[in-house]
Amino acid sequence: MGSSTAVVTGASRGIGEAVARTLAAAGVHVVVCARNADDIQAVADDIEAEGGAVTAVRADVRDQFDVERLVERAAKVGGTIDALVPNAGIYHGNPGETPLSEESYAAFDDHMRTNARGVFATVREAVPHMAADARIVVPTGAVAREGFPGYGSYAVSKAAAEAIVRGFAVDLAVPIGAVDPGQVSTDLSGDGGRDPQTVAEMVRWALQDLSADELNGQILTWSEFRSATR
Repeated sequence: MGSSTAVVTGASRGIGEAVARTLAAAGVHVVVCARNADDIQAVADDIEAEGGAVTAVRADVRDQFDVERLVERAAKVGGTIDALVPNAGIYHGNPGETPLSEESYAAFDDHMRTNARGVFATVREAVPHMAADARIVVPTGAVAREGFPGYGSYAVSKAAAEAIVRGFAVDLAVPIGAVDPGQVSTDLSGDGGRDPQTVAEMVRWALQDLSADELNGQILTWSEFRSATR
């Protein structure tokens, strides 16, 4: 993916930051965004200090006009977008402590607007700017498909995001899939999981090493990644 352009949303911390650093280290120009301008600029400064090519944009994926400006900026950088990682996500409360029966309407709405509609908006706005051989990879988790107590509308929003992936997979020429790395140690999901850097390698694998058929519409698991890269 050297000399190409990638867009990573929610890149100020966690998986998004790790993905941005990994792709930049591989020679990709990464266009990164987050809602907080200072936070995303700090990540961009670090990437530049390490010799990477990066463009930081303050953007909120809940606002389609922000997303439109983000992808237009990315297209100006490289002419087309070669990789898209709609990673931005939010969790209101503590993981495992937000049962659906006690969820506030505000939390439900914001989970859906950020974690599901945000993926939809990012892909929808990027499509006109994507290269013919581009790839789209959406991070997900088992809560989208399995019932874990206390994950409330966050789990609902991740299930919706996976449905969005499947819908785009049958409607777009550009292949899109999701990666489920299992528990990851981030501010959003808490401690005790995998290092985001190892998850970033999984995302890079899905973007670079898989064929279009292997990626398109699939939910790729950690075990599949490990088996393929041993």
